[in-house]
Amino acid sequence: MSKRDYYEVLGVSKNATEDEIKKAYRKLARQYHPDVNKEPDAVEKFKEVKEAYEVLSDPNKRARYDQFGHEDPTAGFGGGGFGGGGFSSADFGDFGDIFDMFFGGGRRQRNPNAPRRGADLQYSMTLEFKEAVFGKETDITIPREEECDTCHGTGAKPGTKVETCSVCKGTGQQEVVQNTPFGRIVNRRICTACQGKGKIIPHKCTDCYGTGRVKKNKKIHVKIPAGVDDGSQLRVSGEGEPGVNGGPPGDLFILLHVKPHDFFERDGDNIYCEVPLTFAQAALGDEIEVPTLDGRVKLKIPAGTQTGTSFRLKGKGVPHLRFGGRGDQHVKVVVVTPTNLTERQKELLRELGNLSGEETHQQSKSFFERMKKAFMGE
Repeated sequence: MSKRDYYEVLGVSKNATEDEIKKAYRKLARQYHPDVNKEPDAVEKFKEVKEAYEVLSDPNKRARYDQFGHEDPTAGFGGGGFGGGGFSSADFGDFGDIFDMFFGGGRRQRNPNAPRRGADLQYSMTLEFKEAVFGKETDITIPREEECDTCHGTGAKPGTKVETCSVCKGTGQQEVVQNTPFGRIVNRRICTACQGKGKIIPHKCTDCYGTGRVKKNKKIHVKIPAGVDDGSQLRVSGEGEPGVNGGPPGDLFILLHVKPHDFFERDGDNIYCEVPLTFAQAALGDEIEVPTLDGRVKLKIPAGTQTGTSFRLKGKGVPHLRFGGRGDQHVKVVVVTPTNLTERQKELLRELGNLSGEETHQQSKSFFERMKKAFMGE
């Protein structure tokens, strides 16, 4: 009986790409695999699909096949390819992932006895405005898994022992032997009796239920550096969940929330605030006291200061978190329009409105002195 065209076997065109050929092969191999398809001709169809794929997936073989067909004397296409005897999953080449699907895929599963890093933990902390600016040290309590004090981490009830798994003999793997038309197949998979650990706990600890761990509240001392801001996150290395099978512990991440301040506003490392000025202070000038993060300081207001003018207090802002030094404080002055004026104050304001720019310096000076006494109580 003559062989069918390989492209016809896989159901692809002669211009099919490597991916299209591979996809068609996997679909047909899955369909005709003898462990899935029990029809009488499944074995022969599976062999035919595999032979076609072996040729068309190899660029050199495919080129010779396209030129000579099944008659190429150098290709050796007609040898059948499936001699007697057993074979392993390696005989399937790219079909290995399908082989794993049918036989458990033990090769690809993670070793349950391998060291694994512990999980990270997160903790939210609320800070006062000045605590974020200047930093603080404090103790926090977090719930996390710790070694069970009752069984000391073994998971076994006190007075009993952890035993070697009788199914896998402590290897954590089972061998599954299957006889197929192609030979005897031996496959290894994770032991279902011990879940790959190689050990069995006949009598589990009543406190940790065989896990070897219990939830505990752990007190941790943390240092909040000066200059942190709302939304900052600190990492405390090694204070997360403990590792598994000797793996390293995870980390603790502290998410910071900063309360707003009643007087100050923050933008990066700079502080902003507003202070009121009377009309007389703005017009005549004065020296006022301004609140800062470090206490009150004196600020000189020049005569003729306009409302909205901003003054800078250098180095009175927030400490730089990484570079040292501090930001600045910006003080915006707001001239408050007087209300509920006395008759004397009204009279002086009318006089101010009538003053012309032609008056002498001495007259202006005398007037402003009277303004100061009327509006500032001197």
